[in-house]
Amino acid sequence: MVGMVSTGEMERFREAVAVWAAAGDPGDPARELAAELGVQVAVLLEGPSDVAAVDALATARGRDLPAEGVCVLSMGGAMNVGRYARLLGPSPSGLGLRLTGLCDERERPYYARAFDSVGAPQQGFFVCAADLEDELIRALGPTRVTELIDAEGDVRPLRTFLNQPAQQGRTVQQQLRRFFGTTSGRKIHYGRVLVEALAPDRTPTPLDDLLNTL
Repeated sequence: MVGMVSTGEMERFREAVAVWAAAGDPGDPARELAAELGVQVAVLLEGPSDVAAVDALATARGRDLPAEGVCVLSMGGAMNVGRYARLLGPSPSGLGLRLTGLCDERERPYYARAFDSVGAPQQGFFVCAADLEDELIRALGPTRVTELIDAEGDVRPLRTFLNQPAQQGRTVQQQLRRFFGTTSGRKIHYGRVLVEALAPDRTPTPLDDLLNTL
Protein backbone atom coordinates (compact mmCIF):
# COMPACT_ATOMS: atom_id res chain seq x y z
CA MET A 1 0.00 0.00 0.00
CA VAL A 2 3.05 2.28 0.14
CA GLY A 3 2.62 5.07 -2.39
CA MET A 4 -1.13 5.15 -1.85
CA VAL A 5 -1.28 6.26 1.80
CA SER A 6 -3.26 9.44 2.40
CA THR A 7 -2.75 12.04 5.10
CA GLY A 8 -5.97 10.87 6.74
CA GLU A 9 -4.80 7.28 6.86
CA MET A 10 -1.51 8.28 8.43
CA GLU A 11 -3.47 10.31 10.97
CA ARG A 12 -5.20 7.09 12.01
CA PHE A 13 -1.80 5.59 12.71
CA ARG A 14 -0.72 8.66 14.71
CA GLU A 15 -3.87 8.45 16.80
CA ALA A 16 -3.34 4.73 17.41
CA VAL A 17 0.23 5.41 18.54
CA ALA A 18 -0.94 8.16 20.91
CA VAL A 19 -3.48 5.79 22.48
CA TRP A 20 -0.82 3.09 22.75
CA ALA A 21 1.64 5.48 24.41
CA ALA A 22 -1.00 6.62 26.90
CA ALA A 23 -2.49 3.21 27.69
CA GLY A 24 0.58 1.01 27.77
CA ASP A 25 -1.30 -1.90 26.17
CA PRO A 26 0.21 -4.21 23.49
CA GLY A 27 -0.63 -1.66 20.80
CA ASP A 28 -2.25 -4.07 18.35
CA PRO A 29 -4.15 -1.34 16.38
CA ALA A 30 -0.91 0.61 15.86
CA ARG A 31 0.95 -2.54 14.82
CA GLU A 32 -1.75 -3.50 12.35
CA LEU A 33 -1.89 -0.01 10.83
CA ALA A 34 1.90 0.20 10.55
CA ALA A 35 1.89 -3.00 8.51
CA GLU A 36 -1.16 -2.00 6.48
CA LEU A 37 0.17 1.44 5.61
CA GLY A 38 3.79 0.44 5.12
CA VAL A 39 5.13 2.83 7.75
CA GLN A 40 8.92 2.75 7.73
CA VAL A 41 10.08 5.94 9.47
CA ALA A 42 8.88 7.78 12.59
CA VAL A 43 9.79 11.46 12.96
CA LEU A 44 9.60 12.23 16.68
CA LEU A 45 8.75 15.88 17.39
CA GLU A 46 7.94 17.70 20.60
CA GLY A 47 4.68 19.34 19.57
CA PRO A 48 2.22 20.16 16.80
CA SER A 49 3.96 23.39 15.75
CA ASP A 50 7.01 21.33 14.81
CA VAL A 51 4.78 18.94 12.87
CA ALA A 52 3.25 21.89 11.01
CA ALA A 53 6.71 23.17 10.05
CA VAL A 54 7.99 19.80 8.84
CA ASP A 55 4.80 19.12 6.87
CA ALA A 56 4.95 22.59 5.29
CA LEU A 57 8.57 22.13 4.19
CA ALA A 58 7.81 18.69 2.76
CA THR A 59 4.89 20.11 0.78
CA ALA A 60 7.01 23.02 -0.48
CA ARG A 61 9.55 20.53 -1.80
CA GLY A 62 6.98 18.34 -3.47
CA ARG A 63 7.26 15.51 -0.96
CA ASP A 64 4.33 13.30 0.09
CA LEU A 65 5.62 11.88 3.36
CA PRO A 66 2.65 9.60 4.16
CA ALA A 67 2.95 8.03 0.71
CA GLU A 68 6.67 7.52 1.39
CA GLY A 69 5.94 5.60 4.60
CA VAL A 70 7.03 8.46 6.85
CA CYS A 71 4.97 9.31 9.94
CA VAL A 72 5.58 12.77 11.41
CA LEU A 73 4.15 12.86 14.92
CA SER A 74 3.88 15.03 17.99
CA MET A 75 4.77 13.37 21.28
CA GLY A 76 3.20 15.98 23.54
CA GLY A 77 6.55 16.99 25.02
CA ALA A 78 10.19 16.01 24.60
CA MET A 79 10.24 14.05 27.86
CA ASN A 80 8.01 11.47 26.16
CA VAL A 81 10.66 10.59 23.58
CA GLY A 82 11.86 7.56 25.54
CA ARG A 83 8.41 5.99 25.52
CA TYR A 84 7.84 6.70 21.82
CA ALA A 85 11.29 5.39 20.91
CA ARG A 86 10.54 2.10 22.71
CA LEU A 87 7.17 1.73 21.02
CA LEU A 88 8.21 2.67 17.50
CA GLY A 89 11.92 1.92 17.25
CA PRO A 90 14.06 -1.22 17.06
CA SER A 91 13.51 -2.27 20.69
CA PRO A 92 12.27 -5.85 21.32
CA SER A 93 8.70 -4.63 21.87
CA GLY A 94 8.79 -1.87 19.23
CA LEU A 95 7.62 -1.65 15.63
CA GLY A 96 11.15 -1.60 14.23
CA LEU A 97 10.75 1.73 12.45
CA ARG A 98 13.72 3.95 11.64
CA LEU A 99 13.70 6.80 14.13
CA THR A 100 14.58 10.40 13.50
CA GLY A 101 13.50 13.71 14.97
CA LEU A 102 14.07 17.37 15.69
CA CYS A 103 14.56 18.88 19.13
CA ASP A 104 15.66 22.00 20.98
CA GLU A 105 19.17 22.17 22.42
CA ARG A 106 17.85 21.76 25.96
CA GLU A 107 16.06 18.57 24.88
CA ARG A 108 19.16 16.94 23.39
CA PRO A 109 19.82 14.76 26.48
CA TYR A 110 16.29 13.28 26.36
CA TYR A 111 16.67 12.35 22.71
CA ALA A 112 20.22 11.05 23.16
CA ARG A 113 19.20 8.74 26.00
CA ALA A 114 16.07 7.57 24.18
CA PHE A 115 17.83 6.79 20.92
CA ASP A 116 20.69 5.08 22.73
CA SER A 117 18.30 2.95 24.79
CA VAL A 118 16.82 1.33 21.66
CA GLY A 119 20.00 1.20 19.61
CA ALA A 120 18.99 3.99 17.20
CA PRO A 121 21.86 6.10 15.79
CA GLN A 122 22.69 9.24 17.78
CA GLN A 123 23.12 11.12 14.50
CA GLY A 124 19.53 10.24 13.63
CA PHE A 125 18.05 13.36 15.24
CA PHE A 126 18.75 17.04 14.65
CA VAL A 127 19.10 19.88 17.14
CA CYS A 128 17.95 23.51 16.95
CA ALA A 129 20.13 26.13 18.66
CA ALA A 130 17.25 27.34 20.85
CA ASP A 131 14.07 26.04 19.26
CA LEU A 132 12.56 25.80 15.79
CA GLU A 133 10.77 29.15 16.05
CA ASP A 134 14.08 30.82 16.87
CA GLU A 135 15.72 29.12 13.88
CA LEU A 136 12.95 30.29 11.55
CA ILE A 137 13.00 33.88 12.83
CA ARG A 138 16.76 34.07 12.31
CA ALA A 139 16.47 32.56 8.83
CA LEU A 140 13.81 35.06 7.72
CA GLY A 141 14.92 38.07 9.76
CA PRO A 142 12.73 39.99 12.23
CA THR A 143 11.57 42.49 9.59
CA ARG A 144 10.21 39.77 7.29
CA VAL A 145 8.62 37.93 10.20
CA THR A 146 6.86 41.12 11.28
CA GLU A 147 5.60 41.59 7.72
CA LEU A 148 4.17 38.06 7.79
CA ILE A 149 2.46 38.72 11.11
CA ASP A 150 0.91 41.83 9.58
CA ALA A 151 -0.22 39.84 6.52
CA GLU A 152 -1.85 37.28 8.79
CA GLY A 153 -3.85 40.00 10.55
CA ASP A 154 -2.01 39.79 13.86
CA VAL A 155 -0.15 43.09 13.87
CA ARG A 156 -2.46 44.67 16.47
CA PRO A 157 -2.01 41.82 18.98
CA LEU A 158 1.73 42.03 18.31
CA ARG A 159 1.83 45.75 19.11
CA THR A 160 -0.13 45.18 22.30
CA PHE A 161 2.25 42.41 23.26
CA LEU A 162 5.35 44.51 22.55
CA ASN A 163 4.06 47.27 24.83
CA GLN A 164 3.99 44.96 27.84
CA PRO A 165 6.62 45.85 30.47
CA ALA A 166 7.98 42.30 30.42
CA GLN A 167 9.02 42.71 26.78
CA GLN A 168 11.10 45.82 27.32
CA GLY A 169 14.81 45.16 27.08
CA ARG A 170 14.42 41.98 25.04
CA THR A 171 15.71 41.73 21.49
CA VAL A 172 13.20 41.81 18.64
CA GLN A 173 13.94 38.17 17.94
CA GLN A 174 13.23 37.21 21.55
CA GLN A 175 9.99 39.21 21.50
CA LEU A 176 8.76 37.58 18.29
CA ARG A 177 9.62 34.12 19.56
CA ARG A 178 7.67 34.76 22.77
CA PHE A 179 4.74 36.25 20.84
CA PHE A 180 4.17 33.02 18.92
CA GLY A 181 3.62 31.15 22.18
CA THR A 182 1.15 33.54 23.80
CA THR A 183 -2.09 32.24 22.25
CA SER A 184 -3.25 28.68 21.75
CA GLY A 185 -2.72 27.58 18.16
CA ARG A 186 -0.50 30.50 17.19
CA LYS A 187 2.74 28.49 17.19
CA ILE A 188 1.11 25.85 14.98
CA HIS A 189 -0.21 28.46 12.55
CA TYR A 190 3.11 30.30 12.25
CA GLY A 191 5.08 27.07 12.08
CA ARG A 192 3.49 26.68 8.66
CA VAL A 193 3.49 30.38 7.67
CA LEU A 194 7.18 30.94 8.41
CA VAL A 195 8.31 27.81 6.59
CA GLU A 196 6.22 28.67 3.53
CA ALA A 197 7.93 32.08 3.39
CA LEU A 198 11.47 30.65 3.37
CA ALA A 199 13.65 30.97 0.30
CA PRO A 200 15.01 27.56 -0.70
CA ASP A 201 18.53 28.48 0.41
CA ARG A 202 17.43 29.90 3.76
CA THR A 203 15.98 26.78 5.38
CA PRO A 204 17.42 26.35 8.89
CA THR A 205 20.07 23.64 8.84
CA PRO A 206 18.43 21.27 11.37
CA LEU A 207 15.12 21.35 9.50
CA ASP A 208 16.83 21.00 6.14
CA ASP A 209 18.96 18.10 7.34
CA LEU A 210 15.94 16.34 8.80
CA LEU A 211 13.96 16.44 5.57
CA ASN A 212 16.98 15.39 3.53
CA THR A 213 17.29 12.18 5.55
CA LEU A 214 13.67 11.15 4.96
